[in-house]
Amino acid sequence: MFSWIKVQHQGVDVCINNAGLALPAPLLSGKTSGWRTMMDVNVIGLSVCTREAYQSMKERNIDDGHIININSMSGHRVVNNADVHFYSATKYAVTALTEGLRQELREAKTHIRATCISPGLVETEFAYRLLSENPEKAAATYKSIKCLQADDIANAVVYVLSAPPHVQILPN
Repeated sequence: MFSWIKVQHQGVDVCINNAGLALPAPLLSGKTSGWRTMMDVNVIGLSVCTREAYQSMKERNIDDGHIININSMSGHRVVNNADVHFYSATKYAVTALTEGLRQELREAKTHIRATCISPGLVETEFAYRLLSENPEKAAATYKSIKCLQADDIANAVVYVLSAPPHVQILPN
């Protein structure tokens, strides 16, 4: 993907990592394959894209790039639902990775910024995939509260990207 981007667009100035996959895989009874899949998508995929985006920026002397990780409130608190405990662990990893990235960028004396956006429940296909065995329960999840919409997240990304260079936006 990054090779194609280099050919088509010279490289990456902004990387928005928006990986979020949850499988019903409790800590006491979940399948290792489910855990690995969530780790590969939510943590390893994000890390690979971050590394490649940074390398692309560095090669082209881009010093005002931005790496935005779309995280989750699950990266800051654990809900009482065994099906999403491992998912939450992957999102806690995203929180730590974003802070680690911020520190590494500062140490590299670059002005490339790292931001983590951690929304609550967004009305997407997420719950339908997590609860694929029970689509009624997935639908009820979205009806239980006023959910964020995809536009809300897009607006947050635009806000972060439009912030002046001296502003670093951090999640609570």
